[in-house]
Amino acid sequence: MDQANTSEDESTKDHPEEHPAIPPGLSDGETIELLWQLRAQRRQASPKLPETVTCLAAPDGSLLYLVGTAHFSDSSKNDVATTIRAVQPDVVVVELCQYRVSMLKMDENTLLKEAKDINLEKVQQAIKQNGVMSGLMQILLLKVSAHITEQLGMAPGGEFREAFKEAGHVPFCKFHLGDRPIPVTFKRAIAALSLWQKARLAWGLCFLSDPISKEDVEKCKQKDLLEQTMSEMIGEFPALHQTIVAERDIYLTHTLRQATRCVEAPHNSQKVPAVVVGVVGIGHVPGIEKNWEKHLDINEIMSVAPPSRLSWVLGTVIKGVMVGILGYTCYRAGRSIGRVVLSMPTVQSFLATLKPPPA
Repeated sequence: MDQANTSEDESTKDHPEEHPAIPPGLSDGETIELLWQLRAQRRQASPKLPETVTCLAAPDGSLLYLVGTAHFSDSSKNDVATTIRAVQPDVVVVELCQYRVSMLKMDENTLLKEAKDINLEKVQQAIKQNGVMSGLMQILLLKVSAHITEQLGMAPGGEFREAFKEAGHVPFCKFHLGDRPIPVTFKRAIAALSLWQKARLAWGLCFLSDPISKEDVEKCKQKDLLEQTMSEMIGEFPALHQTIVAERDIYLTHTLRQATRCVEAPHNSQKVPAVVVGVVGIGHVPGIEKNWEKHLDINEIMSVAPPSRLSWVLGTVIKGVMVGILGYTCYRAGRSIGRVVLSMPTVQSFLATLKPPPA
């Protein structure tokens, strides 16, 4: 996703720094130069930023302001807004991929409803997108998110929506999605776990019921608590930490470095150092700092191994149970209704998946 913002939208009416009225009669070139100068005036040379912000420099002089956030936090939203308004970036990069981009334009009430409502359609979509095992694990993680949403009354990803909104107020600012596609992450995570680890993880997620307060969420922004939590996670599921955290640290570092390069000034086409704001979960900040100056090859962490025979057997058993339920339903409903159900494209597509992988 890549948007260039050169004009104001409806949300600017609540913004303290609205674009000024463009004087009539200006040519396109003059308008562009005026907006470029406006952004330069707003950009603070030595901004006073929240303590959750880390500044990293690129070899060409470009700067990355990395905002570490808690995903269910009002103060993280404020940190993002403060940083973007102070540095007036050329690019904003967020920890999202194309499969999660819809949350940027949904309103809070719709997101709250979506997060709490895990229905059969979502299960089917997750399985179709990620495969049986990865899809079911995604549903379990959605259940965790729904649990937090219900406890806090707050939809996830508020800091990303804030970044999207604020980027729209900065002339010429582009908005990039910086995270690895979620199907790749889930498939690699599941492939890295043993059958016993999968069962333990699923059990823990299914029976998650501990109360969570907004104060607990804000504590996630304290790096010492975060490192302790990560250490516990590594001890229990080291392979899961590798795929969900460490590999994504590498991918996020790669996309952030791609963004943190000289940009072309639109009014004179000269190359100038870029200013970039990255918005990521604070758990990724240490890994991004660690990888910032390393040579990175993301090809290895983008590959997904084909499903094993055991995975296929487990998937077939689950599908077999679903087919049995479907068959029993058809039997109870009667032959005519059964034939109608079995002729539906969705059911035909599902039955077509019941074939073994190549040896």
